[in-house]
Amino acid sequence: MAIKAGTLVSGLTAAAMVVIAVLAAQASGSAPKTPAAAHSATPPKKSAPAKPKPKTYPLPLHSGIGKRVVYSIAAKRVWLVDDGNKVVRTYAVVAGNVAPSKGLHHVFFRRATGTGGDGKQVEHTVLFAMTGGVNVGFSAAVDGSLTKPDPAKQNAAIRATRADTAAMWQFATVGSAINVLP
Repeated sequence: MAIKAGTLVSGLTAAAMVVIAVLAAQASGSAPKTPAAAHSATPPKKSAPAKPKPKTYPLPLHSGIGKRVVYSIAAKRVWLVDDGNKVVRTYAVVAGNVAPSKGLHHVFFRRATGTGGDGKQVEHTVLFAMTGGVNVGFSAAVDGSLTKPDPAKQNAAIRATRADTAAMWQFATVGSAINVLP
């Protein structure tokens, strides 16, 4: 039986085409869904990490009604609260070692600038209580410092940043209510 050379070549060509088709089918099943992205020069975009929610400081329960300043000794925090019981500002404070008594007080004196009991130049002083013959009030050090007071000396200053005490100065005029919580 003699096979012609042309028939042999065409049979080999057909067999090769079948092998190529099978290999192509197998490769398409394992290929990435987006072949352009697999060979792209730029890496795929990653989603931005979720921004953490800022910590909130809700107004303490039983802190009074109406326009007032709420000062929590334990939380070392102040809330400025408007007539509608809405917190218009809250901020952390650094308190001296002489604390005001708990309960309702009223602003009795304000001074734009002066010298604090610790000898620092201060601004926006808002006095609202007296403990053991020492005036207790909010103020800011003009140099912006918020250092803890010397425990060996009596100090009733409740210090905050200059921006925060400027807000207090605008909010708490003489006669304004200050509710001190434990």
